[in-house]
Amino acid sequence: MGVSSTTPHLLRAARGEVVDRPPVWMMRQAGRYMKAYRDLREKYPSFRDRSEIPDVAIEVSLQPWKAFQPDGVILFSDIVTPLPGLGIDMDIAEGKGPIIHSPLRTQGQIDNLHPLEPEAALPFIKTILQALRSEVGDKSTVLGFVGAPWTLAAYAVEGKGSKTYSIIKNMAFSDPVILHQLLAKLADAIAIYARYQIDCGAQVVQMFDSWAGQLSPQDYDTFALPYQQRVFQQVKQTHPDTPLILLVSGSAGVLERMGQSGADIVTVDWAVDMADARARLGKQMKVQGNLDPGVLFGSKQFIRDRILDTVRKAGNWGHILNLGHGVLPETPEENVAFFFETAKELNLAGVKG
Repeated sequence: MGVSSTTPHLLRAARGEVVDRPPVWMMRQAGRYMKAYRDLREKYPSFRDRSEIPDVAIEVSLQPWKAFQPDGVILFSDIVTPLPGLGIDMDIAEGKGPIIHSPLRTQGQIDNLHPLEPEAALPFIKTILQALRSEVGDKSTVLGFVGAPWTLAAYAVEGKGSKTYSIIKNMAFSDPVILHQLLAKLADAIAIYARYQIDCGAQVVQMFDSWAGQLSPQDYDTFALPYQQRVFQQVKQTHPDTPLILLVSGSAGVLERMGQSGADIVTVDWAVDMADARARLGKQMKVQGNLDPGVLFGSKQFIRDRILDTVRKAGNWGHILNLGHGVLPETPEENVAFFFETAKELNLAGVKG
């Protein structure tokens, strides 16, 4: 019996092994479209409670696993979860996202940040990840969850989500020295956090640079890419065999740049045709994605046709099937079930173009 027979399917594909079908999971697969999650939310209305009380976070993370048996089970978390460990006070408002109580705008505030000590600041992470690994065994792959430096800086400086990012862009274009100091500190903290998650049981780590698509390509090269690289290089130094995934929302214009980040797998959103993404990223880069989450409102035949189209275009190597972004809250659970069933019945030999 070779190693691959006990290595989970997604992990094998993420490492570049040839597999008989693309592994499949969904971003935001634990969440509001599931009745089980909505019921739990009534009992624990605070997102921080749901993601930081180990028993609750474990239950939420495993809800889609129990319902659909995806090939990936991701830590239920938020990108801002480690910020209090650096000295950045935050909360997560239901339906509105992270709120930073004292946005970082001055040199003094950035000087006051301290390095992340995950064991002390985030003790719940180990409990959750170890439980997930123990629950899914070798039947699924446990994914870690971290935010990227630019996106965390955007939250920390803006104080909350934004449509224009005018405050952080003001800092970037008028006082870049301060911003680069913040980005460097965040990158080092995220690298520590990612390594910690791997040590606690994460087999693959996905980094979310949700707001880097708001940058022009030249500014992406200055404020996003170097700090993605700084994180991935540090993680690779200690954990060279752990596959790393990069997601950037609205990434059509920076796709090739994402391929230079040091990530092993680039998440492609639905604004780019998967065949074009493959051509732009080159044969060596593995990809994840890229169904429009709205497809899951279509008929079963429509969903099936779109899955087949994506899988054909991605080819028979280095593809993890996923949505191009998170599953939408109103999505019918039976359509999510059909998405997973259809994906798992695929045989790459049978879906060639």
